[in-house]
Amino acid sequence: VVRLMESGGGSVQAGDSLRLSCVASGLTFSRYCMTWNRQPIGREREGVAAIEIDGATMYDDSVKGRFTISRDNAKNTLYLQMNSLKPEDSGLYYCAAEEGKCGSGTDYFGEGTVVTISS
Repeated sequence: VVRLMESGGGSVQAGDSLRLSCVASGLTFSRYCMTWNRQPIGREREGVAAIEIDGATMYDDSVKGRFTISRDNAKNTLYLQMNSLKPEDSGLYYCAAEEGKCGSGTDYFGEGTVVTISS
């Protein structure tokens, strides 16, 4: 059974930092593109960042320069370092796995962790 478990969310002030983690089990982690996504309250789900099998990264314009996605294949863990947080970054953050290259279609989602940024 594939499982993606996020952690690290919380309530912080604008300008603070958080580090999210996503531990994967039941799949060969190194063979998957991994992504972070978020769904703000009352809004559509949106992609935040992605990291390819070879480590190449991609970011939504709204988080470029503030967020960093990384992976540790030895620990089957995906990370999202979030700095200079803004209230509009609030939402449910969840990780996802796509076998092969990013953009091939999401195979698995986690349940998410809530991030709340107050001004």
